[in-house]
Amino acid sequence: MTIADLVFLNGEVVTVDERNTIAEAVAVEGNRIKAVGTNEEVKVFIGEKTKVIDLEGKSLLPGFIDSHLHLTMYGVNQQAVNCKADHIKSLEDILSDLRDKAKETPKGQWVRAWGFNETKIKEKRYPTKEELDHISSEHPILILRTCGHISIVNSKALEIAKIDRTTPDPEGGFIERDVDGNTTGRLVETANMAMNEIASYTEEELRKGMKTASDHFISSGITSVHDAGVLDTDNFRIMQQAVQAKDIRVRVYAVICTLNDSARFVDNIMSAGIVTGLGDEFFKIGPAKVFTDGSSTGPTIATRQPYTSDSKNFGILYYSQEELDRILGEAHKKGYQITAHAQGDRAIEMVLNCIEKALDEQPRKNHRHRIEHAGIASADLQERMKKLGVIPIPNPPFFYEFGESYVKNYGSRVNEMYPLRDYIDNGIIAAAGSDCPVTHYDPLFGIHVAVNRKTASGQLVGGRQRVGVVEAIRAYTWNGAYASFEEDMKGSIEKGKLADLVILDSSILSADPENIKDLSVHMTIIDGEVVFQKQSRPVSSSKG
Repeated sequence: MTIADLVFLNGEVVTVDERNTIAEAVAVEGNRIKAVGTNEEVKVFIGEKTKVIDLEGKSLLPGFIDSHLHLTMYGVNQQAVNCKADHIKSLEDILSDLRDKAKETPKGQWVRAWGFNETKIKEKRYPTKEELDHISSEHPILILRTCGHISIVNSKALEIAKIDRTTPDPEGGFIERDVDGNTTGRLVETANMAMNEIASYTEEELRKGMKTASDHFISSGITSVHDAGVLDTDNFRIMQQAVQAKDIRVRVYAVICTLNDSARFVDNIMSAGIVTGLGDEFFKIGPAKVFTDGSSTGPTIATRQPYTSDSKNFGILYYSQEELDRILGEAHKKGYQITAHAQGDRAIEMVLNCIEKALDEQPRKNHRHRIEHAGIASADLQERMKKLGVIPIPNPPFFYEFGESYVKNYGSRVNEMYPLRDYIDNGIIAAAGSDCPVTHYDPLFGIHVAVNRKTASGQLVGGRQRVGVVEAIRAYTWNGAYASFEEDMKGSIEKGKLADLVILDSSILSADPENIKDLSVHMTIIDGEVVFQKQSRPVSSSKG
């Protein structure tokens, strides 16, 4: 009998195996789980050199898998003004921080802010281009809305992007103009995406941001991420190199997508012959992805019925059905897993039409095609997801920050938004993601909101979609592994699987469901190695 390198005893081991077994102890040898069971069953693997950790009743879970976030965007945002910071109460607070940022930024370089939400500040409005011009006429300034789909910029930024009153609106977005036809500085959807590509980062800034993001994710127990889209093509290369250099320690399933002109990037990757599944346990190529509609909080999602808040608004579509069928249909034919950002029910229906057509033309078992977000997933759409074997990637944390706006904009449709309960009851495997930096990346926060479905103010939104604690944990572990074809190697605590584990500071199963978000991670293990251990005085962070 070989001896284990690491043994955990006296714990609440939430295995997330097929039976949702709760065990006491786990043994790890190298980077693999050697045994799972009772204290007595596991103690036999303890030798002189075995490190033994007494869990003292704490929860031991599989490493969390965030199935939809933006690693690079979150990382570089940490170098910009944070509009979600606790001290931000008004527009003037944001403008003041931007003034300070401009003073320390060399002339001509970008001054950026992120996380802006007009509904959360005193003035309840966007800043104007003129207000940003008063901060600086020598720096291009960009404020990115929390959804990542809308921005406001100053005149210098518009000049650099060569946008003026004669510039036509791009397909799938628009450049806002005043009654006289002059640009206001607000850019929506594809116009925003194009500006964000122009406001590019240096390789040094990207590498620094990636390391920051990885460190933060690990501290919250995340061991694997599905990166949902890079800023540009160089970003994709740099991410691979950062993984090789171990600046990124989390495992990455890299979705083939750029935030601007995603179809072009998909075509380029297909031309290069790089296909889903290429890579290793630390960096692997994921699905080909495009954007089909907008943001649930913008609100710019494409809906079948008009917004409750605006009877003339049906949202924005990036592509026609024919264009979508061509782009993703070709990827399917070449063997890729395919996916699309689709928030509104109209957009979801288009993606399902595309997948159905692709499978009719070229059937493929175990394709595991996905839909990112799948925001308003009504019963008929869920039925088609199940029939086609599609994996939705919902975002449970959204309700905490955006729930009130969902009720305002979509009315009773909130009862079918990100419907985890329905997915489980209908046998649809749904993998959860934070969409960080749109919301906080902490999986415990996401689990909390999935269980409670309440906003920060305590309002219940679509309460019938609440799920149990273990069900929510599964959405952040095994289901995520399944969505990347990796359930045989991770996602649950079972013999032979990768030793990606997380220890909480107490028992999650005995915690008050209303207080799950207040739990924290005590230790994170990736590949059998302790990569994070909480200090006695952990640094607190806002979760919405």
